[in-house]
Amino acid sequence: MHSVFGKYLDVNLSTGAITDYEIPADWQHRFLGAKGIAARILLEELPDKVDPLGPENLLLFATGPLQGTGVVGSGRHVVLAVSPKTGSVADSYVGGYFGHELARSGFDGIILRGAAETPVVLMLVDGQASLLPADDLWGSGTAETEDTLRERTPASRVASIGIAGEKLVSQACIISDRSRSAGRPALGAVMGSKRLKAIVVRGHTDKAIHDPERLKSERASYLKTFTESEAAMRFGEYGTANGVPYLSEVGILPTKNFQEGVFGEADAIGGGRMHDTILVNRESCSGCPIRCTRAVETVFDGRQVHPEFGGPEYETAAALGSLCMNADLDSIALGNQLCNDYGLDTISAGIAIAFLMEASEKGLIDEDIAWGDPKAVVRLIGEIANREGLGGCVADGLSPFAEEIGADFAMTIKGVELPMHEPRGKQGLGLSYATSPRGATHMETVHDTMYEIDEPAPDIGVVHGYDRFTLSDKPAPVIAFENMISFTNCLVLCLFTARNLGPAYNYPKIRSLLEAATGLAVDAEEMQRIGERAYALMRILSARTGHRMEDDGLPSRFAEPLPRGASADRPLDPDELRTTIASYYDLRGYDRYGPTDDTLERLGMADCAERIDRT
Repeated sequence: MHSVFGKYLDVNLSTGAITDYEIPADWQHRFLGAKGIAARILLEELPDKVDPLGPENLLLFATGPLQGTGVVGSGRHVVLAVSPKTGSVADSYVGGYFGHELARSGFDGIILRGAAETPVVLMLVDGQASLLPADDLWGSGTAETEDTLRERTPASRVASIGIAGEKLVSQACIISDRSRSAGRPALGAVMGSKRLKAIVVRGHTDKAIHDPERLKSERASYLKTFTESEAAMRFGEYGTANGVPYLSEVGILPTKNFQEGVFGEADAIGGGRMHDTILVNRESCSGCPIRCTRAVETVFDGRQVHPEFGGPEYETAAALGSLCMNADLDSIALGNQLCNDYGLDTISAGIAIAFLMEASEKGLIDEDIAWGDPKAVVRLIGEIANREGLGGCVADGLSPFAEEIGADFAMTIKGVELPMHEPRGKQGLGLSYATSPRGATHMETVHDTMYEIDEPAPDIGVVHGYDRFTLSDKPAPVIAFENMISFTNCLVLCLFTARNLGPAYNYPKIRSLLEAATGLAVDAEEMQRIGERAYALMRILSARTGHRMEDDGLPSRFAEPLPRGASADRPLDPDELRTTIASYYDLRGYDRYGPTDDTLERLGMADCAERIDRT
């Protein structure tokens, strides 16, 4: 297959050995790239049971066939490892420029094994790989680390951990381009456990393209899809945080630790307010004209917020804002900057802080932490990252601490903190949350508000709209959208560009771009199969760690109705959810363990059948 190198860099941090890992040609056709190939490698190479923070865990950075080609939306990569939160393989998707650079390195990805005795940096520069000491960088923030390494190796890109990853904090992430995060599964802690401070990549190797002239023409045509779209340009102007006031209006803005869906001061932390006050620049991912990423400058509590750390996106504005009842935009901007420098996931941090506020209110902890206190939000971010004070109590995971103090309101699924999307007003999303093998994720489903329209996605058989408050009729469209986005994640394309920021889907164009680049002709049916295969791999990997259908579910809070707003009085009924999960499994062709042998045979994955322990 063209537009791939067909190999990963294979690095053993324990021994220092660096080799090539060849990808079988049939894997490329069945799983395409990125998530699919990386998950297949993990299925092949991981022991059945691993300590997520032990040397036997593997950490993978992966690209797909469109990275490095300049196609709009391709400025992304994915990171996978066994998560300390779930004990199973989890994936995290990252924008920016690191993925583009990795895709020009001569390798499709990187496999990291073992653990170094002392801190190291992996250098992959102009096709040559080496491990260098990083003792001088250990203890540094991600910004200082990136600045130092890019000064030493100009024109490179860096992915690094901060203090949180070094201290194995469960909310730790991996940061690239100062503000792009491989977030919630605690992959920063995995990288810290390997004593790998950073990866530096610089590459100038062009991929062999199947039809260069066709790709050039189609890439230019695809670019116009966005530059001539009023919706895309408006989205870029105001960013993802522009959704904060809208979601409050429809009653599904996570507020007060998901106790409410309406935040009376939503406008104060939304994209419009940010645009009119603290926004100083807009940034993009590689090859994208939309420029939706924020860069802000302000001051909070005497501390400067610098634009090079980016600015709050929707998830951050909600997690450090409405979820904590915090209406101070400047404090959210500072919190975002601190999280990026510490290497701390903003969603995970926000969920932990909101939990602590509620625990304080209910007298389950001694500390007095008031709802909406912006200084407390900033202080607790530092405590979590440094394992200090009350923040240190949740640094080993929110779910264990909640159990310790007898709290039933930790907003996690399989140990993973929920993103900022309310399933009581998007009940198909709730089904996807509940059944996801990696814990709550909004990166492999489509939100119900997007398929209330007529003919939401006829290309994949979703030919009529659905009420966002219904659950029982959702398995079929949820599976269709999950498979489609799983395919997208095998390409590691931006989901905003894949759906053109509106009701239209760009998948016919994406498949045409894929054919021009690789020579692989993929129709809508095969697109769904590729996505389904990748999803099945993740479910097989989770089954090997003991995940069963009985483990699927949602926090008990969602069985309670929201008290006010446009989504009030619409709880998720636990009995109906359990019945719908069973229907979902039947429709997927899964038993309680995961894909059946017949399903794997249908998907051309019979070689994976013996990997599931059905005892």
